[in-house]
Amino acid sequence: MSALAPFALEIGLGGLLLVVFVAGLLAGGEDRRGIAWLATLGVLILGIWSIGLPPAGPALGGMFVQDGLAIFAKRLFLAATFIGLLAGLSQSDRAFARRSAEYHLLLLGSLLGMLVLASARDLILLFVAFELMSIPLYVLAGFLKGDAGAVEASLKFFLVGSVSSAVMAYGLSFVYGAAGTTDLARIAAVGGSPLLTLGLTATLVGLAFKIAAFPFHMWVPDTYEAASTPFVAWLSVAPKAAGFVAIFRVFLEGGDERAAAWVPGAALLATVTMLAGNLMALPQQNAKRLLAYSGIAQIGYMLVGVAAGSASGTAMVLFYLVAYVFGNMGAFLVVEALARAEGSEATAAFRGLAQRSPLLALAMLLFLLSLGGIPFVAGFWAKLYVFWAAAERGLYWLVLLGAILTVVALFYYLLVAKRMYIEAPERQGRVPVAPTLAISVALCAIGVVALGLYPKAVVMAALRVAAQIF
Repeated sequence: MSALAPFALEIGLGGLLLVVFVAGLLAGGEDRRGIAWLATLGVLILGIWSIGLPPAGPALGGMFVQDGLAIFAKRLFLAATFIGLLAGLSQSDRAFARRSAEYHLLLLGSLLGMLVLASARDLILLFVAFELMSIPLYVLAGFLKGDAGAVEASLKFFLVGSVSSAVMAYGLSFVYGAAGTTDLARIAAVGGSPLLTLGLTATLVGLAFKIAAFPFHMWVPDTYEAASTPFVAWLSVAPKAAGFVAIFRVFLEGGDERAAAWVPGAALLATVTMLAGNLMALPQQNAKRLLAYSGIAQIGYMLVGVAAGSASGTAMVLFYLVAYVFGNMGAFLVVEALARAEGSEATAAFRGLAQRSPLLALAMLLFLLSLGGIPFVAGFWAKLYVFWAAAERGLYWLVLLGAILTVVALFYYLLVAKRMYIEAPERQGRVPVAPTLAISVALCAIGVVALGLYPKAVVMAALRVAAQIF
């Protein structure tokens, strides 16, 4: 049994996948939403189990590790997946009721890819895990086949994702050619060479597609707007976190000297991503597209921590990812609640929300303040810490630019707040919110407030993880 200890969560999730598959075969009728409950409870159990999961030694000849970074990331993936599945329990679309087994098998399959990716320390396993994570996402984006917009968005997502995978595979082949090994630990010890640099640069471009950094973001707005919102809430955080874990493994793990070589490239990527994301968010009138471009800008802020190329920068990116899960998922889920009631995802639908549903408006305000970096909610500490880490490395110009663009971002965040609290409502009456969706929003709000009031526990955990990386 000790030989299987490193694979505990993966084996548990594999068992859940099998149970969901069999339940889908046995279930009859048009409404199969009981399978959704089964998948949600299974992920909750795995998440609780992961809390006490200890690190384990390397497996598969060092290809698979269950270290601090892997455990931290897996807990984050499971938490985000639980919130996304819980919010999706009340989806009224007939396709989700009839094809619930397919939906949850695909989503859990993608989650399995993330869990394996977090532990991958080999180029081959890393690439296979990335594809296991990515391929189900293309199908899920177009799950509502009757919607032409969803099909188009799914196709665009697939084409861009395929190109990114090809570029990444091309880069990894150069890395192998230069290093003569697929073991990331041994690659870290190899001296710099033009071929290795070219391979790692192509790999970074492929990963930039995955995390939706500019100019590799073109799939994000259309996919977010067309796909179902609970899925988009999860898509906007979990795969991005997996992408950052891969960046840490490939580019930072192994020491300060190796990480320092990638500071200029990461700083440039952070600069253009922050600029483009915030500027393109300004004219948006659709709430999901606004949050899509906002998410691109948030990736830019996280890349500021990567550009620091230090243990503290890496730790603060990990903390930022935790804060981002609660803030961004919460905002998308409030949009979903309002869209179900009003039939619109436009920012105009938020008019007078504070008068109609004060708690829902308060939750959205907390999420917007967190994304905007206002004291004292989770996003404030996240931005402060990544800027601090960059300043420690002398990247004052990048910190100044990030601070200026944070102020720019407040314009479109507070525009939504203005609609909720100052403008008159177009309709009267409370906005109805399904119980499971309300619980999901509440969990996100609690996370944003708790991390804002007491960030120390997560910060210290992230620092311990980052110290092991370096």
